[in-house]
Amino acid sequence: MSRETSKIIPVLLSGGTGTRLWPLSREAYPKQFLPLVDHETLLQQAALRTLDRAQFGSLIVVANADHRFVIAEQLRTFARPTPRIVLEPFGRNTAPAAAVAALLAEADDPDALILLMPADHVISDAEAFLAAVAAGEPAARNGSLVLFGIQPANAATGYGYIQKGDVLESAPSTYSVRQFVEKPDQPTAERYLESGDFLWNSGIFLLPARRFLDELQIHAPAVLAAARAAVANSSRDMDFLRLDGDAFSASPSISIDYAVFEKSANCAVVPTSMPWTDVGSYSALWDIGEKDAAGNVGHGDVFLQDSRNCYVRSEGPLVATLGVDDLVVVATSDVVLVVPKSRDQDIKQIVEHLKAKGKSAATQTVLVHRPWGFYQSVHSGDRFQVKQITVNPGGKLSLQKHHHRAEHWVVVHGTAQVTRDDEKFLVYENQSVFLPLGCVHRLENPGLVPLKLIEVQSGSYLGEDDIVRLEDIYARA
Repeated sequence: MSRETSKIIPVLLSGGTGTRLWPLSREAYPKQFLPLVDHETLLQQAALRTLDRAQFGSLIVVANADHRFVIAEQLRTFARPTPRIVLEPFGRNTAPAAAVAALLAEADDPDALILLMPADHVISDAEAFLAAVAAGEPAARNGSLVLFGIQPANAATGYGYIQKGDVLESAPSTYSVRQFVEKPDQPTAERYLESGDFLWNSGIFLLPARRFLDELQIHAPAVLAAARAAVANSSRDMDFLRLDGDAFSASPSISIDYAVFEKSANCAVVPTSMPWTDVGSYSALWDIGEKDAAGNVGHGDVFLQDSRNCYVRSEGPLVATLGVDDLVVVATSDVVLVVPKSRDQDIKQIVEHLKAKGKSAATQTVLVHRPWGFYQSVHSGDRFQVKQITVNPGGKLSLQKHHHRAEHWVVVHGTAQVTRDDEKFLVYENQSVFLPLGCVHRLENPGLVPLKLIEVQSGSYLGEDDIVRLEDIYARA
């Protein structure tokens, strides 16, 4: 494949945990999987930016192995052809993930360009994004490591900055990079804004795969060696590519900026005014949200009276405010957060404290996602628990049994196919089935609509570890 016809390979990096958006975003279900600003999730929006565009090849997603089924389900109806989902056994920051993506792209096409994108950013103008990529492509084809710098709208202190240098002769919309600057203090940020030479670092990169790997060999050889070994010893796991854990663990945990860009003399930057935010705080969501006359942004069942410049969101209960200013109020089914907007960058301190206390709410959502769908515990007491279960069309729970509990299923929507020991039968809406302690059973959704049921568990122990899986199409232990 020639340089002129090589596709740009879009790569989504989906390893973040988004603790500054807790309790909406949690380690088990971080912000990229949430519809924070639209009907689609941030992951879906990122995938859609390159979908059905002639210049792009098939999507690669590098992700936490624990999130594999969520990603596959969210992209199932959006990304065509089926994306390649690469599973990291644990997080090692962005440099190893980028190295893995570059190795896979180069193996398919030595002249490939990779477009590295975080899966949790908001870019509300896809055409402006594509125009920026097109502007950076000539420099990338010519061997430069291309970054995209956002024209600052204000003297923000929460972003890294790129100082642009001279215009490149071979690419008139692209500049050399004079320096990278960490998040500045307020006076410094104001000087940057006034100078006009500094751009916000968007964390989006257009890289010639082979050249990027050469730069890694020079500046971060341990990262490249670990990535090569992890890919070479990878294994197929259903539709996923699982990196070798022992090899991947040898990589330093380092960002792509520190590993390569801040050391390379071969970087270039494309200035762009596309509407962009990394959604790194509730203030960022307030900035891009639709505001009422008093400057409030509200989502869900909320009522705001005599309140100004607040971000108020409910994922369940009614939330009302009266006579407050500049607050973030977020309510989920298990957590209520109240914090001044000026302190929203410190929310991660709450998460760290709760984790140290062993509070499950620090990392887990009430809604528990599984490869077949999800469930939520709605009530529990002495020797009983009630769950609401949703099984996706075609979803199939493992063939299993329990040593300590019996279960009663009541179908409220859709049709269930139930295996109970030697029986196999359908259960329709408003019908129920009893599963005695110790019986071998399985639940499936043979229909085209989600199957919803109420499960009542009773017994001496109701923990999730009282599941003996005998057969599982998702290859879980």
